[in-house]
Amino acid sequence: MKCWLEMKLRFQQSIWQSRELLWRLTEREVQGRYRGSLLGVGWTVLQPLLMLAVYTFVFSQVFKARWAGQDVDGPLVFAINIFTGLIVFNLFSECVSRAPTLVLANPSYVKKVVFPLAILVPVSLANAVFHAACSLVILGLFELASLKTIPLTAILLPLAWMPLLLGTMAISWILASLGVFLRDIGQLIGVLLSMLMYLSPVFFPITALPAKWRPILNLNPLALVIEQTRAVLVDGKLPSAPYVIAGSILGVLACEAAFRMFEKSRRAFPDVI
Repeated sequence: MKCWLEMKLRFQQSIWQSRELLWRLTEREVQGRYRGSLLGVGWTVLQPLLMLAVYTFVFSQVFKARWAGQDVDGPLVFAINIFTGLIVFNLFSECVSRAPTLVLANPSYVKKVVFPLAILVPVSLANAVFHAACSLVILGLFELASLKTIPLTAILLPLAWMPLLLGTMAISWILASLGVFLRDIGQLIGVLLSMLMYLSPVFFPITALPAKWRPILNLNPLALVIEQTRAVLVDGKLPSAPYVIAGSILGVLACEAAFRMFEKSRRAFPDVI
């Protein structure tokens, strides 16, 4: 137990000690993303709104699709389920796709001994969570328009996302470290993310697959997160307790291992960059 607590506190302590820097850098990231644009931060609302409008038209009017297992039918129901999956995937994809170049894009920070370089990963994650939160607001409005209600279980979304956030941070630390030494990894990640999008239950529920293929799809960690997110945001179901507990524990362990790997490899960053 003592060993577990020590492992648990190490990466958390680093983030906590740099919490003010984390806030400032995240704020700069959010503002800098749309600096110079006419709408500014308004794009964080307009972009998901336009995406949802397109999905609604394509799937409800063109394909006349209906979400399998959904009790309530309507022109927005299919789009709501897709959009829910996309919010999860986009959060993960945004962090992971940026991770290999996080250190390379900030060479001035590498040479500052006192700068906590590992904080770049939580900053990237916080930025992605902010934009995901804006998308969730749009999703809630469309749920009210289509389903006439937002499930009370939506307040449990942080629990359903805990394994996602921890796992994404761990993967990002690993990729940020490897990206300094292997410059091709950024291109590889782009290809893998494109494949992962269609191998995740974003555009379909797992129940739509033949039973023999479901165990294979469940090997994809994003599949569990997407299904649990739909459960709490759309279906009004509680998140799976084994998923939350086991996923969070594994996420903490993965974060600690990835954080230590990053801190150990950062000693060689100045020589490579």
